[in-house]
Amino acid sequence: MVLPGSITAVAFLLITLSAPLICLGIRSFPARTELGSDGSFGFAEAPEYRNGVDCPVVNGGSGKGVGTTSCDASLVHVAMTLDSEYLHRSMAAVRSVLRHTSCPENLFFHLIAAEFDPVSPRVLTQLVRSTFPSLSFKVYIFREDTVLNLISSSIRTALENPLNYARNYLGDILDPCVDRVIYLDSDIVLVDDIYKL
Repeated sequence: MVLPGSITAVAFLLITLSAPLICLGIRSFPARTELGSDGSFGFAEAPEYRNGVDCPVVNGGSGKGVGTTSCDASLVHVAMTLDSEYLHRSMAAVRSVLRHTSCPENLFFHLIAAEFDPVSPRVLTQLVRSTFPSLSFKVYIFREDTVLNLISSSIRTALENPLNYARNYLGDILDPCVDRVIYLDSDIVLVDDIYKL
């Protein structure tokens, strides 16, 4: 005769012992690459983000980033790195900034791309433009040889990527007219208005 409590105990024991195997199975899937099997990245065009009624008018009210330059001090300047390895994260970060700000037309993104990225900076620029057609941005090239000989081997391979150190050279990379900029890592997601920063 089998007791009902013993069945529960045996089932609990089997689930507990098999949990590490399930986790191992989850982690054994091949890593997802940013580039799809057909050679595309698969981003859909984002909606047009428009300013709220209380936003200050910049650039004579041209809207949609038309005529916006990287030297416009009335804009909020945001800097981020852009590379093929973390592309999905960077695009999600840009979207989160645009979605949660009250004045998206008053933002200017400074995107720093690596000189020797597997996907050329030109292709990355086209990808950002096709995904966010109303976004005001400029892509800068970071010369990786600037820091290549300064990086020692690390436990975390991400720290060995030269683009990881581009934030330290923003003063040299960005246009000299940019006085203030907010740097965001590509793995950050904003849930509040960037104007509060």
